[in-house]
Amino acid sequence: MSDTNKPNAVVEVEHLPVYCPNPAMPIWNHHPKVFLDVTKTGSAACPYCGTQYRLKEGAVVHGH
Repeated sequence: MSDTNKPNAVVEVEHLPVYCPNPAMPIWNHHPKVFLDVTKTGSAACPYCGTQYRLKEGAVVHGH
């Protein structure tokens, strides 16, 4: 599957931490849950399904 055909998800700061499969995915498409770090580079790809997650443009992640 090419990068243009992979699912994409834009993430709001309020929805961190990011995990896949996300709640919007159909049950038949589920795989083991993995947490993805989008805070360092602004994006991450799921190693199972290839879904690209990226922070919404202009989002500011605050440290704890």
